[in-house]
Amino acid sequence: MRFLKWIWLLGMLAGCSAPRDTVVIYSPHGPEVLGDYEARFEAAYPEVDVQVLDMGAQDVYARVKAESARPQGDIWWGAPLSMFIQAASDGLLDSYRPTWANAVDADCRDPEDRWYAIFRSPLAILFNNTVYTKQTAPQTWDELIEPKWQGKLTLRKPMSSGTLRTFLYAMIMRQPSVDAGLEWLRKLHAHTESYEESPQFLFDHIKRRGELVTVWLAPDVTLQRERNQYPFDCIVPPGAPSILEGIAILKGAPHPDWARKFYEFVTSPESLAHQAHAYAKIPVRKDLDPATLPPAASLPLEPMQIDWNAFAAHEQEWCERWVKEVYQAP
Repeated sequence: MRFLKWIWLLGMLAGCSAPRDTVVIYSPHGPEVLGDYEARFEAAYPEVDVQVLDMGAQDVYARVKAESARPQGDIWWGAPLSMFIQAASDGLLDSYRPTWANAVDADCRDPEDRWYAIFRSPLAILFNNTVYTKQTAPQTWDELIEPKWQGKLTLRKPMSSGTLRTFLYAMIMRQPSVDAGLEWLRKLHAHTESYEESPQFLFDHIKRRGELVTVWLAPDVTLQRERNQYPFDCIVPPGAPSILEGIAILKGAPHPDWARKFYEFVTSPESLAHQAHAYAKIPVRKDLDPATLPPAASLPLEPMQIDWNAFAAHEQEWCERWVKEVYQAP
């Protein structure tokens, strides 16, 4: 009888611990942001298990495309708009009109609601502030190819980084032709000491080798300095391209209801204000109360205008040319 009583008790306990629902997030936002919002969403919705996969933006796109016949992810959170435009064209994104759809400009949303921009992140020249100051660091993009910066540049590998792909595209577009742009990139490559596999490797490399500089997102520089105590500062050159980062629900998402809840949660006014303060993000929503945002969220810029549709159309071709004619060239 005692044995049967234990069997009954174990059955009752098992019945009280029913499996939780799941939502799967693909994102390049990094462990700080992703870990934070995994915990925040689960605190708001204890019945769900948030599973996050932190990977480069290009790796997210490749994974989503590879899984299209049998989708595994629910939300794609973060990447330049060119990748969302391409993914929408490939039929990889579902339509979803968020509650705040009318609070962004036309260039920040897909006409069919397959993606929306949520952040605007200017590109900057990142430097180690134990070696350089804002006066001694490079001030313009063209200064990076001057002789004094020979061997003092390190970059993310563009083939896996949406940020560096955008930079390559912007540098080509500054020139009178694609060939002239690639010639400029050849000079930049000649000054480049290394290409790093991940943002973390890039940050650690510049912390150790203080004479090196790189190109990265201005908000991330603030984040790494203030949150992780990296000795970083940056220059935002005139005409710096500003990356619009998007969000989308994946076509055939296994957990569409939770995908929509997560989408609204991370783009709510409260979450965007928190991301602005904690992670130096610059929201694109126009209906946010300025009093809830830090001064950096209204950073004055002279942005380079990017035609994201043209970028999406040429991105793969120009990246392949960069590999063959710049990176692998003798």
